[in-house]
Amino acid sequence: MNIAFDINALRAIVAGTELRSFARAATQLGRSQSAISMQLKKLEQQAGTQLFVRKGRALVPTDAGESLVAYARRIIALNDEAALALGATATTATVRLGLPQDFFEDVMPAVLSEYSRLHPGIHVEVQAGPNHVLTEEIRAGRLDVAMTFYPENSSGSEGSLIGKLPMHWMTHESFVLNSQAERLPLVMFDHFCLFRQSALAALEQASKRWRVAVTTPSLPGVWAALRSHLGIAVRTAHGMPNDIRYADEAFNLPKLPAIALRLLVSSNASPAAQDLSRILTQETIRLVTPK
Repeated sequence: MNIAFDINALRAIVAGTELRSFARAATQLGRSQSAISMQLKKLEQQAGTQLFVRKGRALVPTDAGESLVAYARRIIALNDEAALALGATATTATVRLGLPQDFFEDVMPAVLSEYSRLHPGIHVEVQAGPNHVLTEEIRAGRLDVAMTFYPENSSGSEGSLIGKLPMHWMTHESFVLNSQAERLPLVMFDHFCLFRQSALAALEQASKRWRVAVTTPSLPGVWAALRSHLGIAVRTAHGMPNDIRYADEAFNLPKLPAIALRLLVSSNASPAAQDLSRILTQETIRLVTPK
């Protein structure tokens, strides 16, 4: 006998997994916790296996649960797209996009503008974050499309190559190093990233002395620290403010490698998400990568 999973029950397990709480999922979906529990129980009966186990105060998916949640995301996306196309829904289908902060001022607006022209009824949820977070979100199906930085020679990496960008040492146009003997003051993100890794590897290889002057979670924080004359950072030329200049030759700093931009798409991406990935690639090539 064919099994027909209830779409509302599938929404419940997706929300519960993404929010890491079925209580919060009940609130978001406008249902009682008992109703959510009954939906979960019915899904487990239909699946013939346990989908979630209790870990502390939370329910976490089993292997079977992870598999069903991945399918549920795809089923929900296609269901909502079909309903939207037929004008039979008051809700909005959602596609989820992850981007580095470097591309929020030009790539993101261009992508959203073109995408909304083709899909006026679909909600795009945009997330910024470190590379490893965006990659994990794609693997877990919590993002549909993401663009991330990878090492220059990463042909065996996930996703598809969009292009490569040179990395440069940068500082404010009026920054002056106090003396040649001073340790090079660095402005970096407060988390692991390829820019940080590349900077430290190049300095160590060149036997350059350095110190961490500022760490920040945001790209605007990096630019603000440079404008405060607090040090030198490593970025690409894309989005470099007018008052920031290259510091490579001025301070005799070692050459840096290029950094690769790769497109990642969830294995459960809907046709609407595939359209988003195509537009993201086109706009990134047009606005970012060297001609």
